[in-house]
Amino acid sequence: MSESKKITRLDKRIVGWNVLRDGHAANSEPEINPLTVRIDRREEGSWESTTTKINLTSAGGRKTIYFVIGFGVVCGRMNGKSVCIERPLEFFIPAGQTSAEHQWVSATMRTLSLAARGGFLIKALADLRKVSWDRGPVWYGKTKSGKGMVHDSEVAAIAWAIQQELHKRGFLTERGNERPVEALAEHYERTRGYRDRIPVDNPHVESRPSEPATVDDENTLAIVGVCPDPDCRGEMIMKDGCPTCLDCGYSKCG
Repeated sequence: MSESKKITRLDKRIVGWNVLRDGHAANSEPEINPLTVRIDRREEGSWESTTTKINLTSAGGRKTIYFVIGFGVVCGRMNGKSVCIERPLEFFIPAGQTSAEHQWVSATMRTLSLAARGGFLIKALADLRKVSWDRGPVWYGKTKSGKGMVHDSEVAAIAWAIQQELHKRGFLTERGNERPVEALAEHYERTRGYRDRIPVDNPHVESRPSEPATVDDENTLAIVGVCPDPDCRGEMIMKDGCPTCLDCGYSKCG
């Protein structure tokens, strides 16, 4: 007698999987690494982005290039807890900055965006660092010792510049490697908490004017004059029925 097979219908896209071990509940949620989860397309709405200006020097002269990095919030599940990180997902170079090479550079940035949304940005950047061309070296940036960095092509120089920007943003280590998910999640929570306290960045937080300080009428001391001492000229109040200076202690009652 053949065993009956149970067919399970999947209504959602598979974004992660794991193998249940002994002691795990059958209904436990799968682990989803926010660093590697695939993003099919750019979501609607606004993303945070950074715009960087770099000056490249080659045999053809000096060239200025701007590039934009877009950051999106990606959430997953690690060690049974929901975590969110800020991840670079889009790379863009505005048109008109390079002449004959623009199509090549623009296509490379589109490919880099696909790699970022696919979860293998670091490998893609490392490969771009190896791209060479037939127009000689390109100089941009400096080493730790202060010497000028030499790159094999414009794309290689741009890839190195992108790595430096991601390091400044806290996404990469100094060597160009990804930081651990735990560190990225902690960094995101810290920066999000800071932004949420700023009304201009969070329209859901209203800027409330500070309330005026309340005055206790019973403890309020009325000013009755000015101290006659020419070296003091402080304010005088009624104390025990006598005008008394608050500063020097002078009293008209002696």
